[in-house]
Amino acid sequence: MTLVPGVFKAYDIRGLYGEEIDEEGAERVGRAFIAVTGAARVAVGHDVRLSSPGISAAFIRGARAMGADVTALGLAATEMVYFAVDEGGYDAGAAITASHNPPAYTGAKLVTAGALPLSGDTGIAEIGRLALAGEPGPAAVEEGSESVDDGLLTRFVDRCLTFVDPAAITGLKVVLDGANGMAGVYLPPVLERIGIDAVPCFLEPDGRFPHHEPNPLLEENRAFIEQAVVANGADVGIAWDGDADRCFFIDEAGGFVAGDFLTALLARHILGRVGPAPVVYDLRASWAVRDAILAAGGTPDEYRVGHAFIKRRMREVDAVFAGEVSGHYYFRDFAFADSGLIPALMVLEILATSELTLSEMVADLRRRYHISGEINSTVADPGAAIARLRARYAGGRQAEVDGLSVAYDDWHFNVRPSNTEPLLRLNLESLSSEADMEHRRDEVLAIIREG
Repeated sequence: MTLVPGVFKAYDIRGLYGEEIDEEGAERVGRAFIAVTGAARVAVGHDVRLSSPGISAAFIRGARAMGADVTALGLAATEMVYFAVDEGGYDAGAAITASHNPPAYTGAKLVTAGALPLSGDTGIAEIGRLALAGEPGPAAVEEGSESVDDGLLTRFVDRCLTFVDPAAITGLKVVLDGANGMAGVYLPPVLERIGIDAVPCFLEPDGRFPHHEPNPLLEENRAFIEQAVVANGADVGIAWDGDADRCFFIDEAGGFVAGDFLTALLARHILGRVGPAPVVYDLRASWAVRDAILAAGGTPDEYRVGHAFIKRRMREVDAVFAGEVSGHYYFRDFAFADSGLIPALMVLEILATSELTLSEMVADLRRRYHISGEINSTVADPGAAIARLRARYAGGRQAEVDGLSVAYDDWHFNVRPSNTEPLLRLNLESLSSEADMEHRRDEVLAIIREG
């Protein structure tokens, strides 16, 4: 058996297939999952990775050995698993996926009833403790059953299309980059029901990800779609990550639209439809998000980074929507869960019903808010680096909800340590100018990288 402690992360389970987790390890994780959650009915789906069917089958064996009745969803994007768990009233669910990681990785995203995620401090650590300790509890007297849900895709697409008027989505030329991941599973039936001129790229599911890694946050993985949008004279490009629960947008000029600016755009659109409501966003975000929410009559609610934290906070304040810099967008009417399809449909509807291009819609944000994007620094002692920043910027308004946040009237930054690596992640913004942002960015980075 192969199962190492490092696969149990803050938000999910993830590691190298065969080297850090194998089928026997996954079976033990499945058993521990039931021991911790007490779930009687579980839904399990998997992504397109070559290892995923075997890992999924092993996880299911473990869950059934503990007496849980399992519904196998088969090939399913992560948000399809969330939808299935909420819609079907399951006690728990698992998406066997390594998200945006390279093809050699495997893992699982785990949820309880209502698609509420487990995290390191709400279940994953305990699952890891039990699974690594050996037998996570006595097997059930009677093994649980296994059934198949072969109608999930249709129901999922139907639900996502209720967030827009499909008939209004017409007259656009759109480049679609699925990265050979899970978007290629749910996009074909969607394209049959909207009137766009689609330029499909890499929609064939292929767990080797032969064209580029399924992580559009990295510039090298966006180069293709940025060029394709311009070459095809398209109105917009949309790229998805490997498990298709995140989407990323390229404007008609080939420019990447930052996740915080997309959050501002979607918040304004949603609040315009539903009226005043709370909107949650992560503390790395541009002040453009806060300002857009206020201008639309909403209540901005800044919170810690990470889908487990965001989803819990949304429930606490009954937020209608939430967005993260990383391209996760969450919807109250979708079990407070993140979706890669719903925001794509919403942006298409916004573009199809507006006389403005996407670059025109975000032009004012780009002019007013100068953001660094997330910058990683490898440091020997992250705590010491944060202490240096705390001392150097003692005159700013400081908060330590998630890493260190420092705000002045016209600029601010957040520095967060990685959960798994000796890294510090910097996000910085200036309201003064691009040059001022670059100056302050370089100053903060120099302090982080001292020694």
